[in-house]
Amino acid sequence: MSSYVYGYARVSTRQQELARQLDLLEKHNCNEILTEKMTGTKANRPELNRLKDKLRPGDIVVVESFSRLGRSTKDLIDLVNYFEEHDVKLISLKENFDTSTPQGRLMMTVFQAFSQFERDLIVERTKEGLKSARARGRQGGRPKVNSREITKAINLYHTEQYSVKEIVEMTGISRATLYRYLQK
Repeated sequence: MSSYVYGYARVSTRQQELARQLDLLEKHNCNEILTEKMTGTKANRPELNRLKDKLRPGDIVVVESFSRLGRSTKDLIDLVNYFEEHDVKLISLKENFDTSTPQGRLMMTVFQAFSQFERDLIVERTKEGLKSARARGRQGGRPKVNSREITKAINLYHTEQYSVKEIVEMTGISRATLYRYLQK
């Protein structure tokens, strides 16, 4: 079974041109090239999703650069992991990266380690921040609500004489809190 080679090219704005990327991908003998003109910060990129739907084990995805494929290091690693899980190889021309080679697999291991390190640091900083806030007497979660004000707000609501806006102003509780208690 021979591999099918897909190219993927993306530019961030409609004014930018795909020509340079397309030239490189055509030189790499792609069987099909999917193109997109939208920012890489969008999680839902229709052509990238279409590419993922087309892929079969043994296929190859070629991009001009990692920056054309991933929105962030984490996003890029998630995509590469998706390709790996589906037995699809990835080639990035600019970075001279190919997941079918030992060097490419080594680099992916390093990328994954950095991504995990980054996630661990975020968790650690979050825990430290919460601990520091507690030491200063601050507690997380929703603020405590005065039960008398809730009862008053619910009673006002059921009289049907006041709007929710008026009830919120009279009692000082939020609209969301009022609705949450009304559902109970």
